[in-house]
Order: sequence, then structure tokens, then C-alpha cells
Amino acid sequence: MDSFGAFDPFRPDSPRREAATAQAGSSGSSAPSGASAAGEDSAEEETRPPLELDLTNHFLIAMPSMLDPVFGGTVVYLCEHNHNGALGVVINKPTDMTMDVLFDRINLKLEIRPDTPDAMPELYRRPVMFGGPVQVERGFVLHSTSEKYSSTLQVTDDVALTTSKDVLEAVAYGNGPERVLVTLGCSGWSPGQLEGEIGRNGWLTVKADPAIIFELPVEERFTAALALLGIDPVMLSGDAGRA
Repeated sequence: MDSFGAFDPFRPDSPRREAATAQAGSSGSSAPSGASAAGEDSAEEETRPPLELDLTNHFLIAMPSMLDPVFGGTVVYLCEHNHNGALGVVINKPTDMTMDVLFDRINLKLEIRPDTPDAMPELYRRPVMFGGPVQVERGFVLHSTSEKYSSTLQVTDDVALTTSKDVLEAVAYGNGPERVLVTLGCSGWSPGQLEGEIGRNGWLTVKADPAIIFELPVEERFTAALALLGIDPVMLSGDAGRA
């Protein structure tokens, strides 16, 4: 996959949720319509009844019937699901860029620079993920919670999504969150779109386990997410029922 290129995906005008409204052509690629900025829920949203199916902090696991070249074989972590739609990031589709290269591209100097590539801390050798086809020029950081950053969506007590560069600055200086996953782009659904895809057996759903996001090798995340449902990949077929 293409790397970030010469631009900075964490430049100061990097958007929060409202900027993910850009539309793309494939399944699951339209972002929440009219989503508010982090922490700025509208009065209209507050007066609406809760969703019957709130999949915030859940994994979406692509079924074999998901033939879309973007989402086939993926696991998506949903960061937000409300009446405006849904927003998440793919956690198992690596780009050709590693974290240390990203830091160099956005002019962040590591506090401790190893003498050889082999001595590079494991965190900096991890690949940057392709998070989805929406806002592909933008960076999104899933991380364990510690400090609040300038553009952060708190998903759970343990997981947050940040689109501002300050979280990576903290990581570079050695005082950032211990668990970090960086994606280029995100995945979004307009109101009712995700529910329709689930109804057509496009996705299995299960409550997320942060260890799968932050601790497992990329190639093990799909199988591990299925295991949360007690499913072996060989048991899946394109006609399997929804979760």
C-alpha cells in the first residue's frame, strides 16, 4: 500500500469526527453524517432514545461474503456508533510504513535513538495500519488512556482515539501512552448503513478486547477476534448467520 507520502497526516488542521463525513464508493466507506466534534454532543442527540444496537467498543469481523477489496478479511474496531452513523478503524491491514518511519516523516525525534535498527524498541518497528477508505490522508491513533490530548474521542475507560499530533509527540518523548496503534484513514457508515450490512451477513460482531488491538501480531488479530465468539475460521461460510 502507499505510504503517507510527503504530507503530514497529523498537521494542526487534522479533523476530528466531523471531518470524516467525506464519502467514498465502497461498502462501509461513508462516514457518519453530521457527526459532532469529540465531547460536543448535540442537544438533538441527547433527546433521542438509545440505539437498539450500539456497537461502540465492538469488533466488526468481515464474513466471507464480504467481497469488498477494502474490507475483505478485516477486523474493524468501532470507536463510535450513534444516530449519526458509525466510525472505526481497521486493525489488521498493515501499510508499508513502520512507526519509526512515520515519526521521521512528521519530524518527531525519538528521545532515545538506538544505534542499530535491530535495537529499535518494538513499538517503533510496528506497521502503521490502513484504517479505512475515509480521510485516507489523515492519521488516527488508538491508544490506552493516560493524558487528554487536543483532539481525542474517549471510547472506553481504557481506549481512546486521537487525531492530533500531540499524542505521538508524547510517545516520542517517552511519556506517552504505553499502548498505541496508528492508522492512515478510518472507516465510516452513514445512519442505518452498518445495521443493513450486518443484516445481510456482512459482519460478525463481538465486544472488543484491547489486547487483540495492541498486543497481538497483525496476522493473528482476525483469528483472535473470531475466537471471542468461539469460532474457528474454517467454520465460516458466506451463508453463516449474523452474530
